[in-house]
Amino acid sequence: MYASSPYGSAAAAAAPPPPPALYAQPHMGAPVMATNYAYSNIPAALPQLQPSTPMPWSTGLCDCFDDCSNCCVTWFCPCITFGQIAEIVDQGTSSCVACGALYALIAYFTGCACLLSCFYRSKMRSQYILQEDPCWDFLVHCCCDPCALCQEYRELKHRGFDMALGWQGNMEKQQRGVAMAPVAMAPVAQGMSRY
Repeated sequence: MYASSPYGSAAAAAAPPPPPALYAQPHMGAPVMATNYAYSNIPAALPQLQPSTPMPWSTGLCDCFDDCSNCCVTWFCPCITFGQIAEIVDQGTSSCVACGALYALIAYFTGCACLLSCFYRSKMRSQYILQEDPCWDFLVHCCCDPCALCQEYRELKHRGFDMALGWQGNMEKQQRGVAMAPVAMAPVAQGMSRY
């Protein structure tokens, strides 16, 4: 066995045992240094899981008619779309109703709800590593807030979110999909059968 560790048994149990330094070759009888092949084939830099350069949006800013129903809702009542986006971007820490109401209050009293929606666009871009396109987030929301909200809504839909369910509903749907395996149904005989 190995010599006991001066740091105690917990440190010895956590650390892997050191490889033996010397091996004897059977034909020559002289010890040679062992090469640890397990670590020699690891590349120096492992690839990153997320892209380092921002990716383009799945749809353009003016592609509002790709989802006509959302376009109409956003045009007449942008607080609904904003609330849905904010709940997903905040990962359920804020509710759709609260964010939508805050957006509506800011729009009613100041007319500058684009400042709030601009903040969420920046937060969403940093979460999903998206390009700041076609220009700065502030300008996109100040010039055309409904188009920007529609683009963010479509982006989240393309990433697999069902916007009507909210964050909690999407998480439950995802857990059901993972927990439940597809069940094969037995074919049902139709019509007459012979014995």
